[in-house]
Amino acid sequence: MHLSPVCLAKPVLHGYFRSSCSWRVRIAFALKGIEYDQVPVNLIKDGGQQLTEQYKSLNPMQQVPAVEIDGITLSQSLAVIQYIEETRPGPRLLPADPKQRAQVRMISDVIASGIQPLQNLYVIQKMGAEKVPWAQQFITRGFQALEPILKQTAGRYCVGDEISMADICLVPQVYNAER
Repeated sequence: MHLSPVCLAKPVLHGYFRSSCSWRVRIAFALKGIEYDQVPVNLIKDGGQQLTEQYKSLNPMQQVPAVEIDGITLSQSLAVIQYIEETRPGPRLLPADPKQRAQVRMISDVIASGIQPLQNLYVIQKMGAEKVPWAQQFITRGFQALEPILKQTAGRYCVGDEISMADICLVPQVYNAER
């Protein structure tokens, strides 16, 4: 794999320490052995630093994470993970087998699109006093849907016996569910 000089610069992760999406990227970087710099984006301080015009110019969705890497900025955790899978050596985060790769993507999407957004800080703040039971309902529903899938796909990890993007998504989601 030939990396251009722009690829040699450390990626910069703009994220929040408790964000499950930022956590996914940190896990993927760690598994791949990628050194990176961090720029904290506090989602609570001053009404949310992600809502500033400066951050909006980096990530128009005004969410974390945003990753500056190889001369581009990526703003969705699964896109970042798949990009580093395709451009960096190290342990595979997506299986070589197309069926297993599809299962990893399916599980990742269930978590990243079906569970996590419904407990996103922005969404939860809009729920007022009902936020905890509301979030618990959707987290429970998501995990109940995930359980039969994992019974079919799991070995030692979510899909087979090697860690994958699905595991990277699951760990922060379990933490958030317990929190």
